[in-house]
Amino acid sequence: QVELVESGGGLGQAGGVPRHSCAASWSINSVNAMAWYRQAPGKKRESVAIVNRRGSTNYAVSVKGRFTISRDNAKNSVYLQMNNLKPEDTGVYYCNVEPVRGDYWGQGTQVTVSS
Repeated sequence: QVELVESGGGLGQAGGVPRHSCAASWSINSVNAMAWYRQAPGKKRESVAIVNRRGSTNYAVSVKGRFTISRDNAKNSVYLQMNNLKPEDTGVYYCNVEPVRGDYWGQGTQVTVSS
């Protein structure tokens, strides 16, 4: 059974640094790209960061320079380091493969950033 389990997040004040982890229940060695997504209150889910098998990354404009995505294939895990948080970063954060598989969504982790 394919499962992605996110952890981390929580309450962050502007400038705080919660770190997200995503553990896959299968080997991600063969997965070309993994990504972090977020869904802000009242908004559609959006991609914020992507990392491919070679470690190349791509970020949404809104988080570029503040967030860092990485992956550890040996641990079947993907991470999202968040710096210089802003209130607009508030939302539920999910990981998934890229392109997205609808049946891979996990429970996500909530991040709430106060000003």
